[in-house]
Amino acid sequence: MKRVSDIVGHNSVLSGFRGRNFLTTADFSRAELSELLDLAVQHKYRQVDPGQPLTGKSVALVFFNPSLRTRTSMTVAIQQLGGVPVILDVGKGTWTLEYREGAVMDQDQVEHIKEAAGVLARYVNAIGIRCFPSMRDYAEDKSELVLSEFERHGRIPIINLESSMQHPLQGLGDVMTIKEKFGSVDQRKVTLTWAWHPKALPMAVPNSFALAAAQYGMRLTIAHPPEYELDADLMSQLQRYAGENGGSVRVTHDLQESCRGADVVYAKSWGSLHYYGRMEQESELRQKYRHWMVDEDLMARTAEGYFMHCLPVRRNVEVSDGVLDGPRSAVIDQAENRMHIQRTLLSLLLS
Repeated sequence: MKRVSDIVGHNSVLSGFRGRNFLTTADFSRAELSELLDLAVQHKYRQVDPGQPLTGKSVALVFFNPSLRTRTSMTVAIQQLGGVPVILDVGKGTWTLEYREGAVMDQDQVEHIKEAAGVLARYVNAIGIRCFPSMRDYAEDKSELVLSEFERHGRIPIINLESSMQHPLQGLGDVMTIKEKFGSVDQRKVTLTWAWHPKALPMAVPNSFALAAAQYGMRLTIAHPPEYELDADLMSQLQRYAGENGGSVRVTHDLQESCRGADVVYAKSWGSLHYYGRMEQESELRQKYRHWMVDEDLMARTAEGYFMHCLPVRRNVEVSDGVLDGPRSAVIDQAENRMHIQRTLLSLLLS
């Protein structure tokens, strides 16, 4: 059996991951992402021996927000590679953290990220960060202040475990799942559809799935009600990547039409940019779109397509029981593949 260290040593693309940050898939070429994906598949099916490249190394996992899959899969991945995960819940066992430059810290925040990141960088070899948006100020959320401050003051590899705008590990796990189901991802017809949810949710998952789909040359349809378009800068980025990789991107407000002939239907709710920070008004708006749910009738319009969702999911709200429990549901595969992607990435960043 081949050892990963030998493969990386003879592969200039893979060896180029060493010591880098992993904040968004946009920071990596398709060639790099494809090599990472191929190695993750080999990891999963035990075609390579990952070894113990993290022996004697530690990774801090800093959670500003709750987690089930990310926390568990990262912890297991680090341990499988011989490393030590250090899990920190901000404000629950650690001090509350301030991240704004020039802040007068006379309120609840006890420590600034400048010191926290600097200290952690002396203790561990990489830092994973989960930091959801405030959902109050879109410009501030889009600037990714928490991630950028850790990057600036940590000076060791920073891994995005889901931020205000991106969830790159989820995006790659999604692509890996599609590759497993169909053998290839180029020109695969995928639909990313908005789904109703009782409250406004962040855009990180739809942003990252759409970005990865465009980078991998898929034929992407984004379906959403008129008020729920994704960020204009992201849409321009998607069009550019799709053009470079032989894919396409289109937007529709017709849920039924969007799924016709699709290989994959990916459901995810997100908030409206028009009402960002105005939760009560946004809640009133979304009530008229309660019918935006993936059910058996909708999936019947696909080309025997698979249903995907990042989880957690609201049953019979975003998707019906029949679809979620059916034979074409790929949600558990997606969750598993996150671990294989992360284990592979860690071995490349820290080997």
